[in-house]
Amino acid sequence: MTAESAAQAAYIVAALLFVLSLAGLSRHETSRSGALSGIIGMGLALIATAGLALDRLDLGSGKAVTGVLLTVVAVAGGAVTGLSRARRVEMTAMPELIAVLHSFVGLAAVLVGWNGYLQVEHAGAAQTEVAADLLTIHHAEVFIGVFIGAVTFTGSIVAYGKLAGRIRSAPLTLPGKNALNIGALVSFGALTVAFTASPSLPLLIAVTVIALALGWHLVASIGGGDMPVVVSMLNSYSGWAAAASGFLLNNNLLIVTGALVGSSGAYLSYIMCQAMNRSFLSVIAGGFGSQAALPDSRDYGEHREVLVEDAVQLLKEARSVIITPGYGMAVAQAQAGVADLTRRLRDRDIEVRFGIHPVAGRLPGHMNVLLADAKVPYDIVLEMDEINDDFASTSVVLVIGANDTVNPAALDDPGSPIAGMPVLRVWDAQNVIVFKRSMAAGYAGVQNPLFFRENTQMLFGDARQRVEEIVRAL
Repeated sequence: MTAESAAQAAYIVAALLFVLSLAGLSRHETSRSGALSGIIGMGLALIATAGLALDRLDLGSGKAVTGVLLTVVAVAGGAVTGLSRARRVEMTAMPELIAVLHSFVGLAAVLVGWNGYLQVEHAGAAQTEVAADLLTIHHAEVFIGVFIGAVTFTGSIVAYGKLAGRIRSAPLTLPGKNALNIGALVSFGALTVAFTASPSLPLLIAVTVIALALGWHLVASIGGGDMPVVVSMLNSYSGWAAAASGFLLNNNLLIVTGALVGSSGAYLSYIMCQAMNRSFLSVIAGGFGSQAALPDSRDYGEHREVLVEDAVQLLKEARSVIITPGYGMAVAQAQAGVADLTRRLRDRDIEVRFGIHPVAGRLPGHMNVLLADAKVPYDIVLEMDEINDDFASTSVVLVIGANDTVNPAALDDPGSPIAGMPVLRVWDAQNVIVFKRSMAAGYAGVQNPLFFRENTQMLFGDARQRVEEIVRAL
């Protein structure tokens, strides 16, 4: 067996492991095995690629030895950095970490595209291994790969800034922002035709600059309420960028892996849009925050506060309790206390379940992972569609750090920026207790009338401290 055939066989096995990984990650019970399949597949792919590269090199050449040493240094540095960050990152920082990882994929695609140009188009057809009848295809691969990669790179950097709080979550509203985006896409199309016909360095520079600006403007113009969709959208972009690199590098596994990531990210974006009753194009055109930035001057009345002792009494008398967590629970790191509270209530024969909105948190599945890490049983963690009809027969709902996903304005107010968005109908319950630091609006910047309803009481303070006080009292 040659090194080439061994590498291709390893690539097939790795691709199958990646498919198994996606299948495993789709369910709580199989998520660990799914993650392990992905790790093994990626390790196998790296070993096969390294072996193939070494087989193709003339190790007697000083240039080849330098290349091997640089590669080893790069891989070792990346591994150490990745392991260090993975061990130290908090779950609350996971969305921005993923955004940064997407930016790396985009930047890699840009560098691969530029390298392809320098090795083929810039060197001249006579000095390249690309067949003459495939040169036009190679021109298009270089140009499209650089464009997708550059958009992914700057878009992911802006997403990281917004998620990490380094950039305001409110959308950037430049005059004619949609026209700017469309103009950039039209320019890309025209430049692609020109580059395919006659490749040149100025055209490649031009598309790189346009794509970098488009990626920055595209995500900067999207409001904070749409960030979960943006994260999955950038995940899709990074996949297509990787697939484009695979074509340039003639690497089948990179093509397959990129297609898997790109298509699954696109489908996840579709699911997120469905959960917010919005189209993908409306998300790209501008986020919830564009309208929500205006102050809401309506008088909703007075809110009612509740003390820990009174909340405990309501819970003791309850027959059933539903907990609806949000990003505030992650920030307060209250999931362990919530899991303890769940166990104590169930020990009292009180039915406890969780209602998870598809876009709760700032990353799809964020709340599910937090609760699983805190050892909350999988079978009592239900999605919005599974639990929404049960609120009417529920004694107490605990809203812990959620805001926009439990906002009745989405159903009652046609003029609200989140009008039409499916939400958890917590207000149908007999009693609602909202854990919140203040009366401030949520991430989308929209005021929540739930806080002023007669059956709603506000429990102010740090969610973790308040939950622990309730647990001690129980």
